Parts: sequence; C-alpha cells; structure tokens
Amino acid sequence: MPDNEVLIRNLTFQDIKGVIELQIESFPSMLEEGSVWRDYHLKSHIEIFPEGQFCAIYNGKIIGSSSSLIVKLESNYETHTFGQVSGNSLFTTHSPAEGDSLYGADVSVHPSFRRLGVASKLYNKRKELAIKLNLRRIIAGGRLINYYKYADKLSPEEYVQEVLDKKLTDPVLTFQLRNGFKFIKILPNYIKDSRSLNNATFIEWINPYYKK
Repeated sequence: MPDNEVLIRNLTFQDIKGVIELQIESFPSMLEEGSVWRDYHLKSHIEIFPEGQFCAIYNGKIIGSSSSLIVKLESNYETHTFGQVSGNSLFTTHSPAEGDSLYGADVSVHPSFRRLGVASKLYNKRKELAIKLNLRRIIAGGRLINYYKYADKLSPEEYVQEVLDKKLTDPVLTFQLRNGFKFIKILPNYIKDSRSLNNATFIEWINPYYKK
C-alpha cells in the first residue's frame, strides 16, 4: 500500500456511516460492551470540533479514523474516566478557550490495514493540529489491549512496567511509546473494556513548539 495512496483528511457528516462500519470491524469486543461510537456521537464531534476529527481513506474506503477534543484538566494528571473527559462521548466538554491539551479520544484502523503506518499518520495529524493551535500537549487514555492475558499474575502497573522494559509487547502501548508518548499512570475504571479490565494508561506528548 503506497504512502501516497492513503489520504488523511477531516471527517464530514457523509463519512459517519463508514466510520461506524470501521468501528464494528475494529473493536468487536468493545462493540458487545457498548463502547463504540454511534452516529449521534460522531455528529456531535463534527459539530463541536470539526478540525479535531480525522479519517484515513484508501481506494475510496475509510480504513482509519481518529477523534479528539480540547480539554483543561483540573490538575495536570487528574484521574478521570472516559465519560467524564468526553462528555459521555459527545465532546460537550470541549473547551477551546481555556483548554491547553488535545485529548485523543479514539484511533481506529481496519484490521486488514494494521501495521502499515495508518495509525502513525493519524497520530501525526494530531501532532500537527496541536502545534497549529499552540496546545501544550496531547493526552489520552490508552487501552491495555493484552492485559487480560496477564491479569492473574500482574497488576496493571506491573504489566505496563514489563512493556516499558520491553519484556512484553502491548500492541497499543508499545505503538504509543514508539510515537513519542510517555506513560504517566494507570487510570482505573476508565471505560468498559474486557481486554483492559477497564484500565487505561494516561499517556502524554509534549508539544516542543508550544509558546506560553
């Protein structure tokens, strides 16, 4: 799949059906748990913050998407849930006037197009946006997608340390670390997710071009 054949652009209302199909393909376990976007969520995202919603197109088909909003946490590393930070997935917590952080709410790539650089392209678009808007950082709660395999012998913190020490590979966290994100702490009860046992990693990327 040549690089120049993948187009990253902002999401439109016409793309919503394609993104929902992508979510169903990308997150079968989370679909059963009700933790994927619905059409009214995506409409709200586009209405509230169109600049922060991206999709990846290949041969006219949506093969990836990412959603984000601007937030201001009460403290730099405040413990939070996905529902709290995202306005129950509607992005009503978007705060461009006071916010200093681009919050990465979701990245999905179709299973047939994984490990081909699509997610990195979406992450790079987010970084470009954070730089353009002079936001201090990008933060997110990342799924610990393989934690369920080790939960009987490792705490979430111990599992992450094994990934940091390169003794284990977690498809999501390993990718995020490679893309310049730093692990801050575990967010318990973050989102209903059987693979992560509801845990998430608080991750952060500092914008090197940020000016106060």
